[in-house]
Amino acid sequence: MNREMLNRDELARKKRIKMILSIIRFLLIGIFLLIFMFPVYWIAIGAFKVEGEFYNFPPVFWPSQFSFENFERAFTMFNGTKGLVDSLIVAGANTVIVICFGVLLAYSMGRFKTGGDNLSFFVISLLFAPPVISAIPLFMIFRTLSMLDTYRVLYLSYILFNMPFGVWIMKGFFEDIPPGIEHAALLDGYSRWQAFRKYVLPLAVPGIAVTALFVFIFSWNEFLFALIFTRSSVETLTITLSGMIGGHQIHWGELSALSLVAILPGIILTLFFQKYLVRGLTFGAVKG
Repeated sequence: MNREMLNRDELARKKRIKMILSIIRFLLIGIFLLIFMFPVYWIAIGAFKVEGEFYNFPPVFWPSQFSFENFERAFTMFNGTKGLVDSLIVAGANTVIVICFGVLLAYSMGRFKTGGDNLSFFVISLLFAPPVISAIPLFMIFRTLSMLDTYRVLYLSYILFNMPFGVWIMKGFFEDIPPGIEHAALLDGYSRWQAFRKYVLPLAVPGIAVTALFVFIFSWNEFLFALIFTRSSVETLTITLSGMIGGHQIHWGELSALSLVAILPGIILTLFFQKYLVRGLTFGAVKG
């Protein structure tokens, strides 16, 4: 009897400890979410505040009335429409180019070991150096070729750093696809290209989707090259946002409104590719 009571007490004690640990875990998760999500909330609320509410003390955590004037001024007075369009063009085109050419190169390196280990190391080594060290040499080259302040200059400069990243990530996915699938297709009379297109490529869609998402976000958020290589004909959203911070005044309302617009494409694409993200981030990419 005493032993049974001791066992019940031990089980009850373990349940209490487990419950306490669960509560602590949820509290910690809630605190971290509050810390990381508060800036996003502050930007979202700031986009609808009137100008005077930015300078109140204590701070205004909920506007007295929701105003859309900040959005109107951001897209008219500060050329936000052009920044949004140019960013979509540059990021979208760069993503398509990197994926189209990167898939072929990654498949070749992952399946046939093209270039051996030296080529693989060279590709990943391109990511070691910070982009700023290549800014001045690239500026001199693009100026000689009369490419400054064009879409082409951003396509090329972004490809230089996004292509190695995309190839390295997708290479891991293709390496994890069993070669027997292609061998079976070849035995059935398919060509190598047909086997790749009909069997290998569909299996690699999660990895390609994850890579495309990262490449788009990197291109969308890039600031350094856009600042150095463009002037007025091309103006990405990051440059437009920086123009709202002046030496004597910061346009908080317009800055918050355009910042809210700037984060929407990443959120939308993440939700759209959500079904691929979990599988993609745990298949091939981690290994690569």
